[in-house]
Amino acid sequence: MLKRPVLALFIAGLLGWAAPPYVSAEDFFVATDGNDAWSGKLAAPNADRTDGPFATVARAQQAAREWKKQRPDAAVTVAIRGGFHPLDATLVFGAEDSGSENAPVVYQAYGDERPVLSGGRVITGWQVDDQGRWHVALDAVKNGSWNFAQLFVNGQRRFRPRLPKTGFYQVAEQLPPSTEEAGRGHDRFRFSGEELNPRWHNLDDVEVIVFHQWSASRLRIESINPADHTVLFRWGTGFNTYWASMPTGHRWFAENVKEALSPGEFYLDRKSGELIYHPKPGETPESAQVIAPRLETLLAVVGRGDTRQWAQHIHFRGLTLAHTNWVCPDKGQAFPQADIGLNAAVTLFSARHIVLDGCAVIHTGGYAAAFGEGCRDCRVENCELADLGGGGVKIGHAGAGSWNDASRVPTGEDAATSHITVRNCTIAHGGRLHPASVGVWIGHSPFNVIEHNDIYDFYYTGVSVGWTWGYAESKAHHNRVDYNHIYNIGQCVLSDMGGVYTLGVSPGTTVNHNKIHDVHAFSYGGWGLYTDEGSTNIEMAYNLVYDTKTGSFHQHYGRENRIHNNILVNSLEHQIQRTRTEEHISFFFERNVVFWENDSPLLGSNWKDNNFRMDYNVYWHAGKPVVFPGDLTLEQWREQRQQDLHSVIADPKFRNPAEGDWRLQPDSPAFSLGFQDFDPNEAGRTTPAKLTTDLPPVPPGIHKGE
Repeated sequence: MLKRPVLALFIAGLLGWAAPPYVSAEDFFVATDGNDAWSGKLAAPNADRTDGPFATVARAQQAAREWKKQRPDAAVTVAIRGGFHPLDATLVFGAEDSGSENAPVVYQAYGDERPVLSGGRVITGWQVDDQGRWHVALDAVKNGSWNFAQLFVNGQRRFRPRLPKTGFYQVAEQLPPSTEEAGRGHDRFRFSGEELNPRWHNLDDVEVIVFHQWSASRLRIESINPADHTVLFRWGTGFNTYWASMPTGHRWFAENVKEALSPGEFYLDRKSGELIYHPKPGETPESAQVIAPRLETLLAVVGRGDTRQWAQHIHFRGLTLAHTNWVCPDKGQAFPQADIGLNAAVTLFSARHIVLDGCAVIHTGGYAAAFGEGCRDCRVENCELADLGGGGVKIGHAGAGSWNDASRVPTGEDAATSHITVRNCTIAHGGRLHPASVGVWIGHSPFNVIEHNDIYDFYYTGVSVGWTWGYAESKAHHNRVDYNHIYNIGQCVLSDMGGVYTLGVSPGTTVNHNKIHDVHAFSYGGWGLYTDEGSTNIEMAYNLVYDTKTGSFHQHYGRENRIHNNILVNSLEHQIQRTRTEEHISFFFERNVVFWENDSPLLGSNWKDNNFRMDYNVYWHAGKPVVFPGDLTLEQWREQRQQDLHSVIADPKFRNPAEGDWRLQPDSPAFSLGFQDFDPNEAGRTTPAKLTTDLPPVPPGIHKGE
């Protein structure tokens, strides 16, 4: 009997194609030149083209499912060859697709080839007008079965026309809500001049994006009164609170204004079905690949939580998942925080032991991946999540979908989402449609691991942990956010954000060994480490934080968090911030190194009480005096407040600060105070990205608020 390696080489020699390391009866193949009527047992068509790989992943899934019924103990691999694989519908994997621990079901790239599973369609048939604009009629758009708000040309995102072309408009005057109708929220404001025009083409398709503090609302226009310069929206921001209001001076812009179409932008006329693209210089219809998204979700792994029939032990390896759709609802879109209501390209619900390894998720309309109720022991490893309309990974909220209905929801302990690992991933260039989205979001979920990731280029928070405001019981505990490189966060677009942001009672949660830098809010609140409302029993240690706006560390309010052994460098407005006075100890701030060169204070905001503990720290203001609240010297601070009894003001002796090397020299005074050495360069990915290295630059989409 031939063993698997010998059999693979034997078949390869007969058929004249390069086989993967193993080919067996348990393997199926998919290729762009395949045929769903074939057996799917060959990686390429045979000589007379009577047999070969399947043409679609959906057909291979059906074959793998049938095979597992006959041989439930056998592993099954579906190898997908390189090329563009458009999906007709979301690939839904259920309990019937499951493998086992020793025999998983695997969907993977064939060898080193790069298959792209796309939720979009290639647009062809362009006609060029005398202005150089490209036009095509799309019947599916005209008949109402298709709509989209993104376009991708030669692998790069294109946006709809907006006004103003650069920067933002500002609300001229805040107006009260037009009605007290529940759930409507703030729904109008006054604008200046002719910033909004009731004569715009397809006015009901124009969207107004309004920035609040830490969120933004996308609103559809009901009516414009040019006489008094007021706009009324079809629906409001959803809440009547201050943080969902539209105060005078707040920024906004209008999107999908046909009259503003410029090079590199597109306009989809939903009523006529015409798509217009204004090309960039050098682009031609003959050489450009233009893709419009159609599906919101590409992969859905969904079990039946109500009957404990989990979808489990399914692995996806080396695949590129691309081009997911998102269209603004009729009532617009407004989320209180983190845009968590968005769908994801990969959605999991009642799923166990699911693995995404070495995959790329790119060009999305929402989040890249979402783990909903009943998901446990799943991993996202070595993946690249980039060019995201929303955020990277959600843990604890799956979004909407026909598979995620009340009849399937697990109950009791089965409903918990836990033990999800996101490791060694690139999560980058997010918020392109939804600026309040975050790199990784953890809601009511414990025992998750977020480590060794590169998380960057977001307009709100890098990692958000917890979803309880205050001291009520929280399920977000024992989460690890360790060894991540988090940077280029905020970018002066939103406010009240952090590199790592926490909420609620979180015993066992650690935020350790991260490198966090370049966190800049539009107004207030660009912090590196941010323990917000009720954050309790969280450890933040061995972090390097530098070049933030409002503070390297800030605690709004919380209980007994331990902030120790960090290096905190060069915040603009103050180095450490504390907001609320409470009767208990808010935090322990010990054995940290704090260094800054500008003239901002060491401690900002509220230090009136003494319910915190600071000691064994090294403070250094580049040789300038270090002043504590009340214009106290260190000696007075010790005597009057009994704080920092063993701390020192001394040069911490960084190795090479001019080159950004903030590690300490062996003779640093911090070591005599018990500081433990660590290497910030251990943060971030441990292996390089592969699938997105040739991805064109991702345009920002939002003109930043400098």
